[in-house]
Amino acid sequence: MPVHRPRTPALRRPRPVAAGVLLAALALPLALPGPASAAGDAAGVPARGTARMGQGVIAHDGQGGGTPSVPRAVQTEGVDVSSHQGNVAWQTLWNSGVRWAYVKATEGTYYKNTSFTQQYTGSYNVGMVRGTYHFATPDTTGGAAQANYFVDNGGGWSRDGKTLPGVLDIEWNPYGAQCYGKTQAGMVAWIRDFVNTYKARTGRDPVIYTATSWWKDCTGNNAGFGATNPLWVARYNTTVGELPAGWSFYTMWQYTSTGPTVGDHNRFNGALDRVVALANG
Repeated sequence: MPVHRPRTPALRRPRPVAAGVLLAALALPLALPGPASAAGDAAGVPARGTARMGQGVIAHDGQGGGTPSVPRAVQTEGVDVSSHQGNVAWQTLWNSGVRWAYVKATEGTYYKNTSFTQQYTGSYNVGMVRGTYHFATPDTTGGAAQANYFVDNGGGWSRDGKTLPGVLDIEWNPYGAQCYGKTQAGMVAWIRDFVNTYKARTGRDPVIYTATSWWKDCTGNNAGFGATNPLWVARYNTTVGELPAGWSFYTMWQYTSTGPTVGDHNRFNGALDRVVALANG
C-alpha cells in the first residue's frame, strides 16, 4: 500500500509594504511626554533662557527708518548685551563713542548669562559705566523671588561711580502669551513685588525697561512707577514717541537693534556726568 504523508502547509511570505507607506511611517514624529525641550520647539518658540532685551519690539511695535533726530539735550551712547553677543569687542565700542553698557545677568529663576564675566568685566575694563538687567518671566515665579535671584547672581549695586542700578526688563513674552497669563492688576502687583524687593536688597530703585504699547496692554498703562523708577523705553524709530503713563521723560532710550558691533544701541538722556550721577544714586 502506498504510504500517505501528511501535507506540510506552505509558509506564507509576508506581503511587501509599499515604499510610500514605509517612508510615511518613518517620518512620523515620536510622541515624547513632558514639555518642550530646552532647545525650543518646532513652532518657533525659543529655548528658555535665550530671551534678550527688545526681542519683541520689531514684531509687536514696528521699526521706523532713518537716524534718530538730534535731541535738544546732550545724550550719551550705550549698548545692551546678552549671551547672543558672546565675547564683545569692548574697545571697538569705546572707540566708537559708547560710554555705558547693560549686561543681561539673569532670566526667571532658572538662567544666568553664560557670557556674563567677559561682558561685565570687559565693559568696566575699557572705562564704561555698566550695570546688569533681569529678563522677567512673571509666569514662572513671583516678583520677589526673581528680584532675589537677580541680586544673588550679578544684579547687585555698589556706590563706586561705575555701577548702574539694576534693570527690570519687562516686555513681550517670547515663550507664550504676551502678558504671561496675568491680568493687568496681577502684572502691576508682580512688578511691585520685584521693585520693592530689589530696593530692600540694594537700597536702589531699579530701572524699568519696557515699551509703551506693551505697558498699555499688560498693565493698563499704570502710572504708579514713574515717581520712583527711572524709565528705559524701547522705540525703534527716529523719535521716542509716547511714553508710558507716569513718566514725563525717559532716562534711557533703546532706539535700534541694528547698530554697529553690537546691535542694540541706546541713548542716555543726558551727558556722561548724568550717567555717573545715576550710578552714584
